[in-house]
Amino acid sequence: MRRRRFLSALAAGAVAGALGSAGAAHGALPPAKVRLGDEVFLAREIPALRGRCVGIVTNPTGVTSRLVSIVDAVHADPKICLRALYAPEHGLRGAQAAGATVASTTDPVTGLPVYSLYGVQKRPTAQMLADVEVLLVDLQDVGDRDYTYVSTLASVMESAKEHGREVWVLDRPNPIGGTMVEGPVLDPRYRSFISLYPVPLRHGMTIGELARMMNDHFGIGCSLRVIAMDGWRRAMIWPDTGLQWVQTSPQIPTWETCFPFLATGLLDSLGVFNGVGTSKPFFLAGLPGVAPEHLAAALNARGLPGVWFRPGSWRPFYGGFAHRTVPGVELQIYDYRAFRGVPTAVEIAAALRGLAPRDLRYGRGLDRDWGTDTFRLALAAGTSAAEILGQWTAQTASFRVAAAPYLLYR
Repeated sequence: MRRRRFLSALAAGAVAGALGSAGAAHGALPPAKVRLGDEVFLAREIPALRGRCVGIVTNPTGVTSRLVSIVDAVHADPKICLRALYAPEHGLRGAQAAGATVASTTDPVTGLPVYSLYGVQKRPTAQMLADVEVLLVDLQDVGDRDYTYVSTLASVMESAKEHGREVWVLDRPNPIGGTMVEGPVLDPRYRSFISLYPVPLRHGMTIGELARMMNDHFGIGCSLRVIAMDGWRRAMIWPDTGLQWVQTSPQIPTWETCFPFLATGLLDSLGVFNGVGTSKPFFLAGLPGVAPEHLAAALNARGLPGVWFRPGSWRPFYGGFAHRTVPGVELQIYDYRAFRGVPTAVEIAAALRGLAPRDLRYGRGLDRDWGTDTFRLALAAGTSAAEILGQWTAQTASFRVAAAPYLLYR
């Protein structure tokens, strides 16, 4: 009981701090400009769940602006029956590598069961939901379709529909902003757990907005409630929010990394080194057979917005290029608002095709990552970067129209 009283005081202090407008004291976190969905929930909506049994789908990113875990805040309320936790890719504590199986376990802090949603099962089973009426989802997305947290959300919603449960999504910012839409819309033939529904690679939506669209437009049809943020605007990127960044996965250590992830993260299956295994994941791009100065010159000549390419060589300490010296370029992103991830990926691929064509791979993994075979086929055929990008313009325009009814913020 003492622990519960302590957590209750901690959670109350966190909410009060998030809502306050006074400047931060010396040594304290500065006040955020955005009130997160979990803070709105704790301040206004939590009474609706008192007397009901809930489960929480979360990981280390599920925190308030004062960095208090949503698990601790809900567990501290003696009137809420918290029954279970559910872990996405990388696990409840975020320590598992990309693609690694996450095991079900027991949370040592709360003593609650932690059911894996990234192992044999990727959606809650009837047994996992036996004592749960409402599922709270508090996960920080990165704004890229190829990130499995949205797929976990969709799978939770599908299971909730099947078993008659409610889903409440505690909304969070899109760290790369909500104004830009880029890249191909997923072709259903290439549906996988990294991309379940037909949205573009850069979708420009929050996780709550995506939940609304998946539920209605894509027909999941569960009992859904989205707790919106206060103060978030579509033009904001992460530093505009005043929020502290919590590493979303092992290779996304900073908010800045979300931007190049949308570029070089798409080139893995082409055989391109993208910095994984170094201290700068996704800020690098190279191939063993390329001359870095030539690659940098070719890319800088393209005048891509917000980025400059510096030639260099790197020796990753793990991953597919471990302990090999790989020449290439570093993406020096000097204007994150102007930077365009998918066009940058296409330009890098086209430049490498011209400088080191024999080192590229055109495997079907590209089709899974891009959600289409149009990139692979056009690149292999020698199509220009501009023409490759042009083939997706109509798709992104149609998506904007379809997504508009589900947007929650201006």
